[in-house]
Amino acid sequence: MHYEKIVKGIFIDRPNRFIAHVRIDGVVETVHVKNTGRCRELLVPDCKVILEDFRGRSGYENRKTKFDLIAVYKETERGSLLINMDSQAPNKVVAEWLSMQDYDFIKPEYTFGNSR
Repeated sequence: MHYEKIVKGIFIDRPNRFIAHVRIDGVVETVHVKNTGRCRELLVPDCKVILEDFRGRSGYENRKTKFDLIAVYKETERGSLLINMDSQAPNKVVAEWLSMQDYDFIKPEYTFGNSR
């Protein structure tokens, strides 16, 4: 899986599940959070984050935010860990891997009974 353009930032706060405020090159930006989970143990003030930058990209002119928050650094006693925050990434990575195998048909999130 490949992100077109990434930038680093410093997390400030998260007013709701869908957006966060991040300082990028000294400017505070409202960014889209690609994981609607709580994530309070990860998204702490002043932590380092990685964002996908959509500025100037064709087809994305009508976005409400210029960036997606895709990863966060978690500081531990053993050092810094980079944690994925893009909840869509696992399905994309598996689909990419499956497409390189000898499968004839791949259908994401197949409904089985009352579940996906």
